[in-house]
Amino acid sequence: MSEKYEQGMRVRRAVLGDAHVDRAEAEKTAFDTAFQDLITEGAWGTVWASDAITSRERSMLTLALLAASGNFDEIPMHIRATSRTGASKSDVLEAFQHVAIYAGVPRANRALKIAKQTYEEMERD
Repeated sequence: MSEKYEQGMRVRRAVLGDAHVDRAEAEKTAFDTAFQDLITEGAWGTVWASDAITSRERSMLTLALLAASGNFDEIPMHIRATSRTGASKSDVLEAFQHVAIYAGVPRANRALKIAKQTYEEMERD
């Protein structure tokens, strides 16, 4: 494996947690290995590994971008990651308020509903 991949796995585990990454790795097949390597190196080994901004800020940006682009399936994973990135519920609300103004209230509203449900699940667990 490349150095970027190894770095990406370290960051991915730090942000998402070992249990999540272990599950994802166990589900990886020959079909999606190249894709998983791409996101591990690109997203986790390059973007998330950068020290240009904090993990808290990166978490807020990621959630805002996911909501703004309508990629709602990824929001629960990144809400759960806030417990490791330092982004508070207030930070997430601020990010989604930006989405409401700059990308549309319906997308922000949907993202908030998903976040609320995910936080409730996290509190039960």
